[in-house]
Amino acid sequence: MNDYIVEMRHITKRFPGIIANNDVSIGIRKGEVYALLGENGAGKSTLMSMLFGMYEPDGGEILVKGKPVAFHSSTDAAACGIGMVHQHFKLVEPFTIAENIVLGTEPEEKKLGILPWVNIRKANRQISELSRTYGLEVNPTDRITDVPVSVRQRVEILKMLYRSAEIMIFDEPTAVLTPQEIDFLLKIIDNLRNGGKTIILITHKIAEIKRIADRCAILRQGRLIDVCDVAETSVQELADLMVGRQVQFTQEKTAPDFREPVLEVQHLTVKNEHRFDVVKDVSFSIRGGEIFAIAGVSGNGQGEIADAVAGLAKAASGRVLLNGKDITGLSVRDRCLAGLSYIPEDRQETGVIPDMTLQENLALREYYKPPFSRKGILHGEAFRSYADKLIGTYDIRCAQGPDTVLRSMSGGNQQKAIIGREIEEQSALIIFVQPTRGLDIGAIENIHRQILRERERGAAILLISLELEEIMALADTIGVLYRGELLKTEAAEKMSTQEVGRYMMGVRKA
Repeated sequence: MNDYIVEMRHITKRFPGIIANNDVSIGIRKGEVYALLGENGAGKSTLMSMLFGMYEPDGGEILVKGKPVAFHSSTDAAACGIGMVHQHFKLVEPFTIAENIVLGTEPEEKKLGILPWVNIRKANRQISELSRTYGLEVNPTDRITDVPVSVRQRVEILKMLYRSAEIMIFDEPTAVLTPQEIDFLLKIIDNLRNGGKTIILITHKIAEIKRIADRCAILRQGRLIDVCDVAETSVQELADLMVGRQVQFTQEKTAPDFREPVLEVQHLTVKNEHRFDVVKDVSFSIRGGEIFAIAGVSGNGQGEIADAVAGLAKAASGRVLLNGKDITGLSVRDRCLAGLSYIPEDRQETGVIPDMTLQENLALREYYKPPFSRKGILHGEAFRSYADKLIGTYDIRCAQGPDTVLRSMSGGNQQKAIIGREIEEQSALIIFVQPTRGLDIGAIENIHRQILRERERGAAILLISLELEEIMALADTIGVLYRGELLKTEAAEKMSTQEVGRYMMGVRKA
């Protein structure tokens, strides 16, 4: 008899135009952290969605604690001790933290012995005690709409713990977290393992797997490639197995060929909705053929600078010039027409329209011009041929080609679509905000190559990233932002990682 708490035998799952999982068999031991590693769209989330009852397999069987199970809903899975934190959280924003956690399992009592009512005070007490027990401190009465993403993730974990889950699935849990929040989450996962929980970690971040996982199953294009003992397998081996070729961790970068200034930001100040300055008198310029990277801890004003340059946020004072033209008062479209491309941090909210097709999203910059439109009439064949071109060029993986609804695509492939759409504009200025967040190592390698290619073309590039390694690898010039102020601007070759890190923490003399 084996010691597996979960077995998935010969699992196959098909969707229109694609086999998401093809004869996959895995076994997970009680009390281990078992990682599922694979590229965006490799079938990791689909496999675990079947274990959580969101899909039913087309072939194969699932065993939990040695007994065959057939889950028809997530409620069935929860009753069997399985919980899941999804990449895109499943929370009701107007509800409080406690209301979200107990939803569906409310502590019901009877008033006067007959009238049912939910004892929310009791729920608040239970959630407070539970959060303290697991080091996931939250205020049960806070509303979801008012709390940051890291707290929302804690709420999702508490939902599983409240339902006494023994098997806990984390789907890309660090995709939207800062480095500090990632460290905290990995400690929480380690504590859960030490407390006897079985953890299944869906990710494509090999460094995190090396830090926390015991074993790792590698999926590629829906098939199981290998199951590795993490301690005995190198980062390079894991990366090569995942992508199916030898991965380059660093890109060759040619010497810069700086041209005339393309972007000039002069004394820019931006206020938030509460009228506080979040960007304070910031000035910098970017030349053609230059990658100017802004480094800083999350929440120090980087996003607001990008939004103000792109026209999504209003400048309280200061000017933005593009190729010598003052664009401070222009609309977003007029800035784009002036030569600006923008890859936003939040692809779901700003970068795409999820319920439209891939071909429609890829043409969002050009749909009102020929050949996509003539005399106000849209031409579908132009949309399709343009989408086919970008799908091939940028390796966008989609089940139904140009007709794929964007919402059904993995986050990484949505990001590839946005980057492809914006790069194809051949703009003078390209703004990349967190361009590789949530992407696998193969996609990161490809995007870094594309960024350097645009630099060689002569584009001015504004790169905003929380990944210091990414900044050090790509930047020609680094500006370090702290509490809305640009503390230091220097050639990248003259700054060390340690020096940049000290400025990020507000140390003015590094």
